[in-house]
Amino acid sequence: MRKRSLLFLSLLVPAFLGLGGYAVLKAQQKTSTASAKRWSDPATWPDKKVPTKDAVVTIEKDMNVVLDVSPPPLRSLTINGKLSFADNKDLELSTEWVMVHGELEIGTEARPHTRKATITLTDNVKDEDMSGIGGTNDRSDRGIMMMGGTLSLHGNRKNSWTKLSKTAEAGSNSIEVLNAAQWRAGDEIVLASTDFDPRQAERRTIAAISGNRITLDKKLDYMHFGKITFDVDERGEVGMLSRNILIQASPDADTTLFGGHIMAMNGSKMFVEGVELNRMGQNMHLARYPIHWHLIGDAQGQYIRNSAIHDTYSRCVTVHGTNYLDVENNVTYNNIGHCFFLEDAVEHGNQFVHNLGILTKCHPDAPCVATDLGPFGVEGGKNFNTEGQNAKDILIPSDNTASTFWITNPDNIYRDNVAAGSDATGFWFALPQHPTGKFEGTEISAKTWPRRTRVREFKDNTSHSNFDGFLFDRGPRPDGHFATGGHISLANPADANSPQVESVIEDFTAYKNRNGGMWSRGEMHLYKNLKLADNAIGYTHASGSFGQSAYTSRVVDSLFVGETENIGNPRTPAEMAYGRSLPEPALADFPIRGYEFYDYHHELDNVTFVNFQDNATRKTGAISYLLYTSFGMSSNNTVQHAKFINAKPVYFPPMEFKWSNDDYGNGSYQTSVFNDKDGSVSGVPNSYILINDENDGIAIDEDCEIKPTWTAAVCKGDIGRMTVGGGRGAGAGPGGGRGGRGGAAVTAGPGAAGGPGGRGGAGGIVGPRLGVLGAPAPAGPPIVLSRNGKNLRVTGETNVRAGSEIKVTTERPSLSLSVRELDSGSWVIFELPGFTTAASGTEQSSLDALRKASATSYYKGNGSLWVKLVSTGDVLGSGPGSGPSGGASLQTSR
Repeated sequence: MRKRSLLFLSLLVPAFLGLGGYAVLKAQQKTSTASAKRWSDPATWPDKKVPTKDAVVTIEKDMNVVLDVSPPPLRSLTINGKLSFADNKDLELSTEWVMVHGELEIGTEARPHTRKATITLTDNVKDEDMSGIGGTNDRSDRGIMMMGGTLSLHGNRKNSWTKLSKTAEAGSNSIEVLNAAQWRAGDEIVLASTDFDPRQAERRTIAAISGNRITLDKKLDYMHFGKITFDVDERGEVGMLSRNILIQASPDADTTLFGGHIMAMNGSKMFVEGVELNRMGQNMHLARYPIHWHLIGDAQGQYIRNSAIHDTYSRCVTVHGTNYLDVENNVTYNNIGHCFFLEDAVEHGNQFVHNLGILTKCHPDAPCVATDLGPFGVEGGKNFNTEGQNAKDILIPSDNTASTFWITNPDNIYRDNVAAGSDATGFWFALPQHPTGKFEGTEISAKTWPRRTRVREFKDNTSHSNFDGFLFDRGPRPDGHFATGGHISLANPADANSPQVESVIEDFTAYKNRNGGMWSRGEMHLYKNLKLADNAIGYTHASGSFGQSAYTSRVVDSLFVGETENIGNPRTPAEMAYGRSLPEPALADFPIRGYEFYDYHHELDNVTFVNFQDNATRKTGAISYLLYTSFGMSSNNTVQHAKFINAKPVYFPPMEFKWSNDDYGNGSYQTSVFNDKDGSVSGVPNSYILINDENDGIAIDEDCEIKPTWTAAVCKGDIGRMTVGGGRGAGAGPGGGRGGRGGAAVTAGPGAAGGPGGRGGAGGIVGPRLGVLGAPAPAGPPIVLSRNGKNLRVTGETNVRAGSEIKVTTERPSLSLSVRELDSGSWVIFELPGFTTAASGTEQSSLDALRKASATSYYKGNGSLWVKLVSTGDVLGSGPGSGPSGGASLQTSR
C-alpha cells in the first residue's frame, strides 16, 4: 500500500499549528551542536548556579549538557538543546515532567548505555495542565513529552524473553530455560501461566544463575508447563523485566493509578531500546500511555525494542496515526486495557515482531464485564451481556473485553508474538468500517477501508491462557462501541466491486483458552498450519457476507488436539476429580470440540485430530458445530484428507441451554451438515454427515448409516437445503443482518443496530433472547413436513435429500417453497393438501408426468397440489449484498 505522507501532513499540520506558536517554534529547533558541559559545573548554567531542589530547569537550544550527577528532585525540565547521561556511574533524575524540543539521550544504538540510569516522574504538583500537549485530557504532567524533539534511550540488555526447557513444578525454587544469556542475579522475571487462568503468572527475582538454570528467590505456587506435547509447543514463556535504563512513576502511582507517560508528537522521533517502563500510563486518561507515538505520520526507523513494560495503568505500546514503526522483542506484564494498541485504524506498515504480553487485564482489581458469546455463564446472564461497553471505569468500550494485541488495521505485520494470558482476548482484529477517533470524517478516513484490506502478515504467533485466543470480528464504531463486522479483503479496498483476495493466517498456535482458540468472521480466510490444543473450542468461523465468495474459510495442513499432557493446575473439586484443569469448572461436562462448522462455506483439507474421546465426565468430538446456531450450516461445507488419532471424528451435541453460544430458538442448528469428500471421516466417499437428533431426520432414510455416539448419520446422495413457508431471512439469506458471537447488541443498549449486511460486514439487531432481525422464526399456523413416517415441524431451513417426496401439512393460505445447494438437475417433490395454485413452473397432466419432468413443474389432483422443484445449481452472487442464486423456488396458495 502506498505511503500516506502527504495526506497525513495535510491532516496533521493544522492540528499541530493549533497548539500555539510556541510549540511550533520549539518543534523547529535543532539539536545543539555545542560542546558538552557537565550538569555539576556551575559554569554550565546561565546564572552560574547548579539547579537545586524544585528547580524549573531549561536547557537552551545552544546548550549540550551531560548529566554527571544525580540532582535533587526538580520541578520540571525543558530541553531545547541536548541532555545526555554520563556512562561512568549510576544516575537518577527525578522531576515532575520533561519537555523535549531538542534531544534527550541515554546511550545510542551504536553505543548502548552500560550503567544504571533512572528517571522518576513525580506528581507533587497536582492537576498541572501543560498547555499545548496533544490529547483531550486536562492533566498532561508526569510525562516525557516530545514536541519536535528526539528521545534516544538505549540500554544494554537485549534478551527480553525465553521459554522453559522443562516443566517447572509447583513448589520448585528453580527453573530451566532455553536461553538465559545476559540475565543475572537480582533481575526480576515473570513466568507466564500455562493454564486456563492467566493470573497464574508469577513474578520472581533471580537468586542465582548457572547457565540456563535459574534459582528463584521463592518457590513457585503453580506448575508451569515446559514441553512440546503432541507436536504443540506449550513451553511456558519467561520474561525478563529488569533493564539498566528505568523510566518510572514514583510509588504513589500505585494508589492513584496516575502513572508516567512518554509521548512523541508531530515532528518528534523516538528510539527506545533496552528500557524498563514501570508504573506508567494514566488510568482513565486518554492519550496518556506508557509509550505513545501520537499522530507522527510516517516514522520509518523509529522503534521500541528489547524493552520491558510492566505494572502499567493504561496500555503498553500505543501507535496512533503513525506508520512504519518497529515494535520488537518487548515483554509486557500486568497491564490494564488493550496492551499493544493500534488506535484509530489508519496505522499501517508497522511491524510487531517477537513481543510477549503476559497478563492483560480489564481493570486494576475487578473482573472484565466482557461482551462475548461464549458457551459458559449463560445461566449467570453473561451471554449477550453488553453492560461492559457502557461502563464508566474503562477508557473505551472495548477495554472491558481487553486484548493483548488490538489490531484495527490489517495492513501491518504481526510475526512471532505471544499473547500469554489475558482476562479476555489474546489477538483481536477489531476492524472498523473506516478509521475512527481523531480521523473520523477526514479524507484519510474516507479512503481507508480496514474491513476490505488484506492481512499484510500474521505468521507464527501464539495465544494461550485467554478467554478467546484469536478474535477476528466485532469492529469499533465511531462512538467506540463495537458491532459484528465481517472482513472481506479486496484487490482494491476502495472499490467495492474489485475482486476478492485471500487473507492468510499461518503457523498460529492457541492453547488453554477458556472459550475459543480462534473465532473469525469474514470471507476467503485461509488458515495454514494451525496448532490448536487444550481449548474449550478450537475453531469457529462465521460468514461475513453470505454467498458472494468462492469460500468463507479454509483450514489446511493443521493440527487439533483435545487434551495434551499439560494437565494444568487442578484446584476445584470438579477439576481434582477430573484429573486436570477445566475451561469452566462449574460446567465440567461441557463437550470440548476441535473444529466447529458455522454458516456458509467452510473447507478442511489435511487436518489431523488427536485425543477427542468421550469419558465419564464429558462428551467430545473432533468436528462439530456452533452450539446452537440460529444460522444454518451449508451442505457445501467439506472435509477431505482428515486423520483421527484417538479421536471420535464427529459429535453434534443435542440441545442443552446451559452451554448455548448462539440460540435464538428457531432450530437452525438442526441443519448441521458437511460433505465428507473422500470418506476420510466416515469411510464413505462423497457422503454427507447430518445431525440426527430427536428434532431432525427428514433427510435421513434407509440409505443413511446412523452413528449414535456422533448424534449423526452418514448419508449417500445429494444433500441440499430447503425452506418451506417463507424467505430464508437475514440469518441465512443474501445481504441479511446477522448476529453471531459478540454480535449481541454490541452497541450502547439492547436492540441497537449492529452494522450493515452485505459486502463489508454483517451486522445484527440482537437483544437478550429476543432473536435476530430477519432470522427465520415461526409465524402463523404451524407447518409440518412428513416423509418415511417421520414428522418435522418447520422452524426455519432444513436439510433435504435430492429425490425426496415430502408431504406438507399446514393451515396457512400460502407457502413459498425453495431448495438450494443441490446439484443441477436434482429435484424434490412436495405434496400440499388443500393447495391449488402454483405461481410458476410447468403444469403436468399427471403425477407420473410430474415425476418424469426435467424442469420445475406442478400437478393438481386428488385435493392436493404437487410441486416438483428442479435445481439449476447454485451460482455465487455477483454484486454487493447478493447471495447465491440458482436452486429453485416457487410460490403456492390455496
